[in-house]
Amino acid sequence: MTTPPPHPWETGAPTQGYHWPAPTPRAAVLLTHGLGEYAGRYVERYNRLIPRLQEAGFSVYASDLRGHGASPGRRAVVDARALVEDHLLAREVLRGQPLPIYAFGHSLGGLITAASVARDPRGLSGVILSSPALLVGEDEPRWLKAAAPLLARVAPGAATTVLDSAGLSRVAEEVEAYRADPQVYQGKVPALTAASMLRLSGELWAHYDRWTLPTLVLHGDADRITDVRGTRRFMEAIPAQDKTLHLVEGGHHELLNDEGRDEALAWILGWLRERTT
Repeated sequence: MTTPPPHPWETGAPTQGYHWPAPTPRAAVLLTHGLGEYAGRYVERYNRLIPRLQEAGFSVYASDLRGHGASPGRRAVVDARALVEDHLLAREVLRGQPLPIYAFGHSLGGLITAASVARDPRGLSGVILSSPALLVGEDEPRWLKAAAPLLARVAPGAATTVLDSAGLSRVAEEVEAYRADPQVYQGKVPALTAASMLRLSGELWAHYDRWTLPTLVLHGDADRITDVRGTRRFMEAIPAQDKTLHLVEGGHHELLNDEGRDEALAWILGWLRERTT
């Protein structure tokens, strides 16, 4: 089944925004993608998350992050703090529509979503984080973490960490599709991107003790791209009364593209339905 193209959406930020309306909407979902990818990847991949959300009555709003997809900027060279500002602007725009708003973020998008919510939770009804990058560089040597800001300033596009595409999924076809997608950034993580993620993720731990929004988090315990220890610590840190963690045994980074993808999708849709009936 072919999904109709999205409507353009003005996000308030210098990014290309999209709106996939639900036929009979019950709520809106603000979706934030991960590093190197783009919003439209959630139409055909990720177990067709966007069309499935539409069918379930959730209108989806998303944008290509700066330096990704159809948005301007040097490919994947981004300051995570600017992405948080963009997320806050998009949320402000969405307040003009009447539906409850839920924020979904995957990987880098999970870090951006968490930072946005930690800054200002107003206007949101709940949060879903998928394999979020909440703990960055935990095992890197201290000298390297200390040098990261300097490298980011003098050579923001310098190549650093390799993106381990083999760790995205246990399903070979999904890994092959990722590698063959011309819209996906296939290079190493740029210095500015890595350093700003390291800084942002570290700063947020002092603010999670004020987190009260309903929260669902999914993470695979075999994720080699984002650190599942960060997800465990986050869930222990937040005082929200309504919080659910699904740890997937053997799960890789993209749980909606991995073995058990239907169960992961059911968790997301079921969680949203329970809170919008």
